[in-house]
Amino acid sequence: MAVRKEVFGTAKCGTPIYRYYITNSRGVQAGVINYGAILVNLFVPDKDGKVQDVVLGYDTLEPYFENGSFFGAVIGPSANRIAGASFVLEGQRYNLDVNDGANNLHSHKDDGYHKRIWDAQEGTDSVTFTLEDKDGSMGFPGNKKVSVTYTVTEDNELKIHYQAESDKNTIINVTNHTYFNLAGHDAGTILDHSLQLMASSYTPVREGSIPTGEIAPVEKTPFDFRAGKKIGEEIDADNEQLRIGLGYDHNWVIDGKIGELRKFAVASEETSGRVMEAYTDLPGVQFYAGNCIDPVEGKEGARYGKRCGFCLETQYFPDTANKPEFPSAVFGPGRRYSAVTVYKFV
Repeated sequence: MAVRKEVFGTAKCGTPIYRYYITNSRGVQAGVINYGAILVNLFVPDKDGKVQDVVLGYDTLEPYFENGSFFGAVIGPSANRIAGASFVLEGQRYNLDVNDGANNLHSHKDDGYHKRIWDAQEGTDSVTFTLEDKDGSMGFPGNKKVSVTYTVTEDNELKIHYQAESDKNTIINVTNHTYFNLAGHDAGTILDHSLQLMASSYTPVREGSIPTGEIAPVEKTPFDFRAGKKIGEEIDADNEQLRIGLGYDHNWVIDGKIGELRKFAVASEETSGRVMEAYTDLPGVQFYAGNCIDPVEGKEGARYGKRCGFCLETQYFPDTANKPEFPSAVFGPGRRYSAVTVYKFV
């Protein structure tokens, strides 16, 4: 196991940005940077031992200053959507950035955690990024201390451990927005990937992709991935939910007990033979099939576009700040935030 550090670029403010390579003895290597705590690279062997980068991203720092698709980024303090860009907590209304129609998406386009410079501390098989976020930042209450630890294990796991504490009750719902393509980041569409989701229900949405509050069974719908199927099999079916999301861009309710690490997904790609299992202790996952990836030049001159990568963003449910019937993402002095997500290559 080893961690290697190199200069990746210079932030607009003049601060140097570093890439940290975390490597195991079996050919798995993650490259993470202290800008946005972004996962830039994830090198994984295929069935023949050929190592390829399986996540979308950029070769240089500058494109991450915009990063409209949030490639590889840590999103916080609250990922996904909050209806009306506001919520009420303990009798007080908090107003957020209106940046997705009338709603809030991913906290703030410019000030969110994906655009922050994090402090970094290297371990033997990990890198921990930390930041402090002031009371009122982006409209959220509480002085917050946040950390994200990336670890690469000898079991070919990329483990992400999120932790946060706040001196006031607030909304904390952190995720990682990595786009995977198991055939290689430059391989094009992911529609032939197979995906299994251990989720018997999901949260339907209304216009604007805001959950209705219902927890609906996936049975007999295009959202049933329990037995596994090709991502492209039903993605363009005549279905109102798929119309709203322009394909799959919804929250699945993961089976099992919240707080316990459990397998929630298996993704595979036949040509490369790569198989990725995913685990989390969180209640939900946003499976996003990359329906709205803007055409852009990525790493090694690759052309990325619609459905060239898929995301498995573990989370508390979207708009949980306004949905008391959903698992609570309120954290503060009496409840510290801690969550783990693992992507394992088998």
